[in-house]
Amino acid sequence: LLASALAVPLAAGNLGGRAEYVGGTRPDIPDGCGGSLQTIDTLYFVFYTKKASLRVPYDKINMIEYGQNVGRAYPLALAIVSPVFLLGKKHSHFLTVDYADEDGHQQALIFRVDKRDVRSILVSLEARTGLKIQYQDEEARKGGKG
Repeated sequence: LLASALAVPLAAGNLGGRAEYVGGTRPDIPDGCGGSLQTIDTLYFVFYTKKASLRVPYDKINMIEYGQNVGRAYPLALAIVSPVFLLGKKHSHFLTVDYADEDGHQQALIFRVDKRDVRSILVSLEARTGLKIQYQDEEARKGGKG
């Protein structure tokens, strides 16, 4: 019983995973920058890279979308992603997070997330924000829920 009680906090310590910032409205993070998404913090959604870090309060996030395409709400984001990448047969997992910044302006972050980390990130974001994940299609729903 004690071992199972300790396992939950230890597993929770790994909430997050590897990701690549594909694009969005943040000029301080270069497109294609690899890093780590973290959802362990109780107040902030965090993206760490070697060059920059980003902290977004969960209560400022107003939309979360998951799918295997960059996102229907951001057709310009397709220009950011290499056409060779889009034609590949490998499934990619995209997470789009919209939020209001300190000035009340709408911001968007688009990440390509490692497939092994998608489910834990989605579950954590849903729990911490109180929002339901918007899935692009039924295939994304299956991939995001397991």
